[in-house]
Amino acid sequence: MKFVGIVGSNAEKSYNRKLLHFIKTKYQDLFELEIVEIKDIPMFNQSNDQTHSEPIQKINKAILDADGVIIATPEHNHTIPSGLKSVLEWLSFNIHPFDGKPVMIVGASYFNQGSSRAQLHLRQILDAPGVNAIVMPGNEFLLGKVKEAFDSNDQLKDANTVKFLGSVLEKFTKFVSLVNRLEAPKEEPLPKEDLHATNAIDTTIADVDMAAEDWVEQAAKKVNAVEGNTYVKLNRGILTVDQINTFLASMPMELTFADENNQFLYYNYTKEAADMLADRVPGQVGNPLVLCHPERSLGSVEWVIQQLRSGKQDAVRVNVPTHGPDKFVVHNYQAMRDEEGNYKGINEYILDFKPIVDWYLKQTGLKLEGEIDAGSGASAKDHGVDAGSGATAKG
Repeated sequence: MKFVGIVGSNAEKSYNRKLLHFIKTKYQDLFELEIVEIKDIPMFNQSNDQTHSEPIQKINKAILDADGVIIATPEHNHTIPSGLKSVLEWLSFNIHPFDGKPVMIVGASYFNQGSSRAQLHLRQILDAPGVNAIVMPGNEFLLGKVKEAFDSNDQLKDANTVKFLGSVLEKFTKFVSLVNRLEAPKEEPLPKEDLHATNAIDTTIADVDMAAEDWVEQAAKKVNAVEGNTYVKLNRGILTVDQINTFLASMPMELTFADENNQFLYYNYTKEAADMLADRVPGQVGNPLVLCHPERSLGSVEWVIQQLRSGKQDAVRVNVPTHGPDKFVVHNYQAMRDEEGNYKGINEYILDFKPIVDWYLKQTGLKLEGEIDAGSGASAKDHGVDAGSGATAKG
């Protein structure tokens, strides 16, 4: 978690600056704190807009990038310093980085009451419509008699004060997590996927039943598909159809291609279904994806395609522990795109990479440390992606 600490004073010597530096080092296990200064920011003047000047944009960006903000303010004449007020004016004029941002207020003062009145005033400012910060209620940290509070190493002397400060900061981290969850923009649901492949695309072979067992033969006849020793010009090579088949069959993984219309068009047939990591049968080729999966996994299939089509993820990977401890099997769903970046379907490749790991360890003399958790890993796991969410036999 990353916070920004704003020094609310432009003085060369500031106890509030010391307080923030103490927080930064003492509580670094709780959060990362970037301390920013206000001394280089010009006095607010709406007739001379300096919103886009380097010092104002620097603090603006720091606040926007942070999960939360800690403001340390002194008290001048029962209120916050004019320099801090000026900064807040700039940050609520044409830019609004505090909008919806969780903020905690701390303060140090020479007197017994700390900066209580300044903090109260600051809360009112941060609550203004142009600022619209979300200030943590209660839990005030008021450091009074500040000249006596720090030792020669700029550490707070009193153990109870340190303990209380720590408890307030722990509460703030929880407050930040809660606020950021509530304030997170609600994502629009992605469009539904047509797993029935009813909308034809340019490469769809019309007037051939997608569910036909001999779809490949019917479709090949329909379009006069080349085969055998006929040459095919590729973008970086010329191969015969037989060579392409041999090349793909030699790949040390199971390959599947489904187009952007969600029609299953190819797999590199080298083994019978029972011997594959993800069982497929020749009669499935040409099927819409809805016919290639058990009904229970269709929601997961749709989620994977939505992620790839929308560009939210370029690849979704799922480890599959059900093959046993002697295999490290991963299903990879890779988005395919043309030169213009348009989605063109899924390249699913499945491999057991344990032989590669074993070979590498033998070659290098290295060893794996700890146990490999066969049940962990996939970025899609929380979305219920089925281990058989490729073009597996329905059942």
